[in-house]
Amino acid sequence: MLGVRTRPVLILGVVFVALAAIAAYAGWAFYTASKIGFGWTGLASALPYLLAGVATVGCVIAVFVRLAVFSERRGYDDRAGMDREK
Repeated sequence: MLGVRTRPVLILGVVFVALAAIAAYAGWAFYTASKIGFGWTGLASALPYLLAGVATVGCVIAVFVRLAVFSERRGYDDRAGMDREK
């Protein structure tokens, strides 16, 4: 069993390795994409649309999270399933 002090170090290590793997994959993907099709020129023309898509998805997720927090704070979720007979 792990001690209390080793858990944060272990979690931090796992997060670091995961971020390093994601960064390595992103670097490889950009390097490989620069060699196919129109290269960086094609990426430059598509980048505004990709960023707009990411921003749109981020905004939609933020709105849904805000609605969930609002619903939880007002207690609207507490009544769900209470009208059924047991």
